[in-house]
Amino acid sequence: MVIHHENKHTPCKPNIQLTLLVTENRPLLAFRLHLLPIPYLRPMKDPDFSHITSDNTPHQVDVSTKAATHRMARAEAHVHLTNNIVERMTDRELQLPKGPVFQTAMIAGIMGAKKTADLIPLCHAIPIESIHVNIELRGTVAVITSEVKTTGKTGVEMEALTAASVAALTIYDMCKALSHDITIESIQLIEKTGGKNDFHRHA
Repeated sequence: MVIHHENKHTPCKPNIQLTLLVTENRPLLAFRLHLLPIPYLRPMKDPDFSHITSDNTPHQVDVSTKAATHRMARAEAHVHLTNNIVERMTDRELQLPKGPVFQTAMIAGIMGAKKTADLIPLCHAIPIESIHVNIELRGTVAVITSEVKTTGKTGVEMEALTAASVAALTIYDMCKALSHDITIESIQLIEKTGGKNDFHRHA
């Protein structure tokens, strides 16, 4: 004996078929699940997006015909700390059980900049010539600034942003034993030079 029930799908529900088979007085339950096909949504072709080809597929931009020029980018991030963390500040450094917070975060930012192409899928691996990360405490806010330079065929904005981001995350990691009420904000590009256009963020 076969008992069959089917739940027809709606736009929000799958099509589920439930079949109960009775064989030699032993019921066997079988499910068949039909999921609605989800269309692959491709981005519309836009000439301003160089990471999209004419057939709407992502790719790494071809820079082989570009001339190498001097490139520079500066980025910034703000880490809002609590008073009990800031109270540990001595000689422009936060000395915590894990070690010197700002010095460790600066090194992490430098390492992060060098790993940008491994983290961001369509970034080019760039021979970085200079990375500088600085951290200054303003009230209860640790202001991180990063500067990256290279002579190459593409810019270093992502490297500068990655340096600031990784430095900010490192501060959080170093300080979270004292408080989780730490906020990372305002990760942004401040300035870039080289390439087709320069950029300067107005205060």
